[in-house]
Amino acid sequence: MSMENPNLPGGPLSGLVASAVEYMVDASQRSVLFLDIMRQRGDQYREHVAQTAPHVLQYAAELIMDGRKLDEPVNYALVRIIPPKDVEIDLKRRPFVVIDPRAGHGPGIGGFKADSEIGVAMKAGHPCYFIGFLPEPMPGQTIERIARAEAIFIEKVISRHPDADGKPCVIGNCQAGWAVMILASLRPELFGPLIIAGAPLAYWAGVHGKYPMRYSGGLLGGSWLTALTSDLGAGKFDGAWLVQNFENQNPSNTLWTKQYNVYSKVDTEANRYLEFERWWGGHVNLNAEEIQFIVDELFIGNNLAAGKIEMSDGRRVDLRNIQSPIVVFCSEGDNVTPPQQALDWILDCYADVDEIRAYGQTIVYTVHKSIGHLGIFVSGGVAKKEHAEFSSNIDLIDVLPPGLYEATFEAKGEETTSSDLVVGQWVMRCEARTLGDIRAMGGNSPEDERRFAAAKRVSELNLAAYQKFVQPWIKTLVTPQMAETMRNLHPLRLQYEALSSQNPWMTAVKSAAEDIEDNRKPVAQDNPFLAFQEQMSKQIVHALDSWRDAQEALSEAIFLNLYGSPAVQTALGIDPKSEPSRRREMSAEHRAMLEKRVAQLKSGIGEGGLREAAIRSLLYIGSARGMVDERSIEALRRIRRDYSGQRMTLPEFKMLVREQFFMLLIDREGALAAIQKLLPEDVNQRRAAFAAIREVLSASGEIAGERASRLRRVATLFGVDTGEGESNVAPFDPKAKAS
Repeated sequence: MSMENPNLPGGPLSGLVASAVEYMVDASQRSVLFLDIMRQRGDQYREHVAQTAPHVLQYAAELIMDGRKLDEPVNYALVRIIPPKDVEIDLKRRPFVVIDPRAGHGPGIGGFKADSEIGVAMKAGHPCYFIGFLPEPMPGQTIERIARAEAIFIEKVISRHPDADGKPCVIGNCQAGWAVMILASLRPELFGPLIIAGAPLAYWAGVHGKYPMRYSGGLLGGSWLTALTSDLGAGKFDGAWLVQNFENQNPSNTLWTKQYNVYSKVDTEANRYLEFERWWGGHVNLNAEEIQFIVDELFIGNNLAAGKIEMSDGRRVDLRNIQSPIVVFCSEGDNVTPPQQALDWILDCYADVDEIRAYGQTIVYTVHKSIGHLGIFVSGGVAKKEHAEFSSNIDLIDVLPPGLYEATFEAKGEETTSSDLVVGQWVMRCEARTLGDIRAMGGNSPEDERRFAAAKRVSELNLAAYQKFVQPWIKTLVTPQMAETMRNLHPLRLQYEALSSQNPWMTAVKSAAEDIEDNRKPVAQDNPFLAFQEQMSKQIVHALDSWRDAQEALSEAIFLNLYGSPAVQTALGIDPKSEPSRRREMSAEHRAMLEKRVAQLKSGIGEGGLREAAIRSLLYIGSARGMVDERSIEALRRIRRDYSGQRMTLPEFKMLVREQFFMLLIDREGALAAIQKLLPEDVNQRRAAFAAIREVLSASGEIAGERASRLRRVATLFGVDTGEGESNVAPFDPKAKAS
């Protein structure tokens, strides 16, 4: 019996040796190429920070207003995005204004690539503007001053588009989201729909076992550390610390995955990695007054939804003053701004959906299942789906009756009804929701509210002590030169500088990388050592994730036990047995205004003509379904476009829809009974209007159930047949005379 020698050529051992040699050649080449990518990253960083106005916008832009030249100067600017040659802009469509977060990074992420917020808005035909900022704040710059500057910018956009069909749609990403909400509550007349993406608005909210970032303020003893950092920066807060806080949330990605992904795909990943790192490493500074406001009033104070933020002129920020539709985009995969922090401000402001309607507000939210924080406004997939649908259907959102809705998306396919009425690749629906749907996502108990209130009180005490006993000494000792040196020595900056071409060792790396590119020998994908490498990487990620989970569990336990202690709460002046509620009651002034408005609407139920009757009927029938489909709005838009009579502007149409909706809400039977009084005697006009109603309702599917029953009732009021198998219903004539 013969036996195969494993050492002979072609034997198992020789094959393993060949695989090992192949892998080692590939690994050594990848190591050099990886280091060269790090060198390119460092050089890119140096070039980026040397620019006067660094940004990562992919699009060309025209400066419209420079905030540094305002009476109250700020480091912000308004630019017009110049559309690419293959993109056609309709100047009669409402403009979009994108505001990026000033949360440690520079501007431009909203227009980072073609599939971005700016990109999809331009593809939908909207003129686009961008509000960005410079790395250094102006002396005396505050959050309130920035808000006033942004109001001036938006006024400028409005003046440049006098024929637009609506006020600008403003997108606020992350930290810019709460800034937009503050401004919209103070200057509601400036805004069309607001899209608030990944923006924290209820800062204490969350659920146990997740999202530990909300505990940070209490665990660090409050905002005294923010004040110390600003003082060490000679009155400026280094945004690199904000980026560091973000990176600390996911150590496996920060310490391993991000770099390993480049190393393991070194032949294909360099451009994408360097493109992102150009933004990620573009750190900016904030004035001490700005960051202190953000931490004290928002992240630790949680005063935004509570209506406790007061401007210098005495006005209080009240989110209930916002008159524009608010679109909130959040994700269950976001550990920085989880759904609770993005949505629970609604619970603080309103008792129920009827109260939302009483303030005339329309709130639409959508919750992604998995995308991370940055992906909300960076991911191309999100841009092509959610942001593209919001851009294409912004008029739908603008004319929605007041209330609370969830935006859902269904892929368009061959079986999709009326697919020609679907603008993009997804069918967007706005489905009616209640506050119970938001509560079902989880949130704080009264015990949790007392804990965060205790942490807030500790922060106030520690900050007062620091400002009295320590701050004067720090300010005396720290010079601007010392502060600049400390900023340059920040670990996040050093990692870029250390591997740039300023390091003489990296010259050899560049030369070696050039030689390797000419003789690259990538390993085969079935190489066993490559599989072992992948397995080791997964083990490292698992270990780092386990360490993170343990740290987060410990942090949560410390916070809950320390600030949940009845003795601690009593010492801080908080009743351990209280049932705190942050929800505000409706003011007597607003209630009186509401009663007056109700009386006006009741008196106007019998006023109007065919147009009012048709919209009232459409709302009555459509409300049985509890949702609005983009296909119905597109059908209505086409009818409006083809109509040859006197046309209403979009704001006029929006007002008409709201008035008819509220009439039905106040006195449905009275409003329906009055329809016959509004109709013309000409039966052809009534038939044409009824046919238009059917066309809009059937655009999103078969009219059945309660909707069919209501349609028959409306047909009786109109004095026409329903059209179900009948031939005497006249087809819609867009030239028919209307009141």
